[in-house]
Amino acid sequence: MVFSSPFFLFAFLPLFLVCYYLAPAKWRSTTILAFSYLFYGWWRPEFLAVLIAVSCTTYGIALAIETAPQPHIKRRWLAAGIGGNLAALGYFKYANFGIESFNAALAAFGIAPLSMAHVILPIGVSFYIFHAISYLIDIFRGEAPPARNLIDFSAFIALFPHLVAGPVLRYHLLAEQFRARLHSMERFARGSLIFMIGFCKKVLIADSVAPLADAAFSSTAPGLADAWLGAAAYTVQLFFDFSGYSDMAIGLALMIGFVFPANFNDPYLARSITDFWKRWHMSLSNWLREYLYISLGGNRLGTTRTYLNLFLTMLLGGLWHGAAWTFVLWGAWHGGWLVAERLYGRYISVVLPAPLAVSKTLLLVMIGWVLFRASTVSHAVDMLGGMAGLGGVAIDPAVRLAATPYRLVMLGIGAALALTLPQWRQASRQWTWALILPLFLLALATLFAQSHTPFLYFQF
Repeated sequence: MVFSSPFFLFAFLPLFLVCYYLAPAKWRSTTILAFSYLFYGWWRPEFLAVLIAVSCTTYGIALAIETAPQPHIKRRWLAAGIGGNLAALGYFKYANFGIESFNAALAAFGIAPLSMAHVILPIGVSFYIFHAISYLIDIFRGEAPPARNLIDFSAFIALFPHLVAGPVLRYHLLAEQFRARLHSMERFARGSLIFMIGFCKKVLIADSVAPLADAAFSSTAPGLADAWLGAAAYTVQLFFDFSGYSDMAIGLALMIGFVFPANFNDPYLARSITDFWKRWHMSLSNWLREYLYISLGGNRLGTTRTYLNLFLTMLLGGLWHGAAWTFVLWGAWHGGWLVAERLYGRYISVVLPAPLAVSKTLLLVMIGWVLFRASTVSHAVDMLGGMAGLGGVAIDPAVRLAATPYRLVMLGIGAALALTLPQWRQASRQWTWALILPLFLLALATLFAQSHTPFLYFQF
């Protein structure tokens, strides 16, 4: 089930809200849990077992960490909890990738490949595994007491607004809200507005430009126009798709009283890659810094180790996004630029003018998105070669067919909005409802008229 579907909008969500607000306060966590399991199990009910197992096991290990009599026993329980969660993530997400890579190595030596049944990836497994791991680490560090109520904890892990694609939340940010939170018409109305903004981002812009990106990235020999159009379309699509989902998640949560932190802050206006990662998918950036970068030593072990930790954090962050060498290269690309910017700032004090800095950063981000979107490394090389003019200037017929006037206009609108959002928000503050409600109705009409395009981050 997805937010931008008629069934969710006109059946699941109204029924959930009615049941939630009619339920006594003590039964609201149970209501959230029941509907979240229904939401998650709608696609493949059997994967509910994985979600429930992760929740129950993590809950029990956290209590064991708290009650362990000695520090070394606490560390053993922590290692067992993290190891178990990573084992589950590794099996579902990386088993196919590992076997395929190993078979490729065997084939190079003329050895018959191994056979293995294809493992289906449960939707959102990376996100709820990360929630479980951060919870255990917070309990071990003493930053939050463990949950005393299995229902509340399970509801935190399964909370459907952020279950399958984030934001990535730390337990202590929501623990108090599960105990008590404010419900008001003002908060519900604000949540509804944020949800509608995200819905419009997804349906009107992301889904409209998706065929352009798909056609360009399907080209076997992309030319200059194909490659740049595809890269631009995917840059716009990914931002409006994922930030749209995050807005919808934040809005849905606010409608039932939960306050989620913002997940995007005008990332395409960043003046460096370092700045970009302070603005893009901020909940994941914070998670990687808090639980991976700092755990590796952060900047406490000297300059060389700091650079290595930065690079490794982004390399592993790339692998977290997907089990493919393209994601590894994407992580390495960003990790390399983070290190380069640290070195540049240490030895050179020249600061680029804002327009030039933003343009340079956006170009680097777009190159990274080509690695992120391409199906294989060789395909990414072809796309980057096309952007460099190595593929000629002829336009692929499929790209020409996909480039309808409407899609090109929406691409232009999306690019303009992404680069002017601060000014647009300031100008529209007084008339947001008057603007968004008609756009939301247009998005609903568009939803019924077009084919379904799933959220991009569901695959991670």
